Amino acid sequence: MFLELIATFVAGVAAGGIVLGLVKLTGNRLPRALIPIGAGLAMIGFAIWSEYNWFPRNVANLPEGHVVVRTNESRSVLRPWTFAAPFVDRFVSVQPSAALTHPDRPDERLVEVFVFGRWAPLARVPVLLDCAESRRADLIDGTEFAADGTIEGAEWIALDDTDPLLRAVCDADAG
Repeated sequence: MFLELIATFVAGVAAGGIVLGLVKLTGNRLPRALIPIGAGLAMIGFAIWSEYNWFPRNVANLPEGHVVVRTNESRSVLRPWTFAAPFVDRFVSVQPSAALTHPDRPDERLVEVFVFGRWAPLARVPVLLDCAESRRADLIDGTEFAADGTIEGAEWIALDDTDPLLRAVCDADAG
């Protein structure tokens, strides 16, 4: 976030310098007021580019085997252009090949779900998916596994059979 702020200022200074050069090249025929206007437009343009480019940059940097299963598109009154073209500010990924199973419960898969946010730290959530029953349980404090692989203290959430997380993990070869 700090580096992005620095880059925004650098874009503004660079654009202001270019406009200043144009003012000097034209023999001061262009108004000097164009210098801060050019700098401001460059900073706004860079900020918009950065918002729209955040998701593709992060997806490109995911380790091999990760699958994006959900995205959240952002729209805001403060950014009216986002109603025409929303940008992704959060997404969820999973690595299906890293799913774990218990020998006594082959229809259940334990995976780590990664939640990425534009201005938020990475969150890792252990999730148990029941492929046969189309449901999931987020493993939080108080959940325990018994010796036979059953889980105690978890709240199961029913999922649609077409849920992207369920399909990504259950349709993959689980290890």
